Amino acid sequence: MNIFTLTHRALLLGLMLPISGTLAASEVSVEDDDGHEIRLEQPAERIVSLAPHITEVVFAVGAGDRLVGATQYSDYPPEAELVPRVGGYSRIDLERVIELDPDLVIAWRSGNSASQIDRLRDLGVPVYVSEPRRFDGVASSMRRIAQLAGTQDEGARAAQDFLDRMDALREEYSDRKPVRLFYQVWEQPLMTINDEHLIAEAIEVCGGVNVFGHLDRLVPRMDREAVIDADPEVIIGGGMGEDRPDWVIAWTQWEDMTAVQSDNLFFIAPSLLQRHTPRIAEGTALMCEELDRARLRRPAE
Repeated sequence: MNIFTLTHRALLLGLMLPISGTLAASEVSVEDDDGHEIRLEQPAERIVSLAPHITEVVFAVGAGDRLVGATQYSDYPPEAELVPRVGGYSRIDLERVIELDPDLVIAWRSGNSASQIDRLRDLGVPVYVSEPRRFDGVASSMRRIAQLAGTQDEGARAAQDFLDRMDALREEYSDRKPVRLFYQVWEQPLMTINDEHLIAEAIEVCGGVNVFGHLDRLVPRMDREAVIDADPEVIIGGGMGEDRPDWVIAWTQWEDMTAVQSDNLFFIAPSLLQRHTPRIAEGTALMCEELDRARLRRPAE
C-alpha cells in the first residue's frame, strides 16, 4: 500500500463518518503542548505512541489497553513490549501507523520528525504533541492524555500522586547545601542538559546546581575539557542501558577532578531520569540520595 493509496483511503474514511448529534455528549477536546486543539468525537480507542516515554504515560493513566502501536524501546511496563512496533521514534513507519487505523497518535516534539507529524495530520489523523519541560507539565500531560482516552479519573489520581511525591522531595532536600554537578546524557558526542530541561528541575529539587545550566541549548554538546575545567563536585550519568555505568566509570582517569577525588561518580538508570514520565520521581529520589552522600563526603569545615 503506497502513500497515495493511504491518502485516498483516509479521505474516504473521513467522508464516510456519520454525522450525529449524539456524539456531542462524549466529545473530548484538549490543547497539546504545541498549542493545537485536539478534538475527538469520542474518547480514543486506538492509540499509537511515537516515543517510549509516551507509551509509559499512556499505561500510567490507565489507557494501556488502548495502545495499538508504539515505537522501539517501549519497554515499560512489561506489557508495553507486546504492543506492535511502528519504527523508531526518530523515523516512524507512516504506512504501518495508518494500517493500524488509530483514532489518536501521540507524538514527541523533540524526538519525532516534524514533517512526519505534519504528514499524519494531512492524512486526517488526530495528533497530540507532548513536550513537558517541568514536573507540572508532566502531570498536565498525564491529565490531558487521560482525557483523550476517557480515563480521566485514573489519570487525575496518577498525576496528583506524582506531584505529591515531587513536593515531598522538594520539601526534604531543596534547602540543603548546594552541590555543583555535571549530568551526562550521552557519551559520543558528550552531551548534557541546560536549566530548561526537565532533569534540571530534578537537580533543583535535590539542592543541586547544574554547572552548565546557563547554556542556550536544551541538550548542549560538550568538550570534555569544559567539564574538567568546570570541576563539578558530582558527576551523574545515565548510560547505554539500565545497568551499565560505563560512562561514569570512564571519568576516573581524570584523577584531579573533585568528583573523582571524592568518589562522587554516580549512575542512575536513564529510564528513571531521561523519560518524561511519573517514574522521574524515582530517579529524582535516587539523585537526592546521591547528593546527600556527596555532602557527607565533604571535608570537615
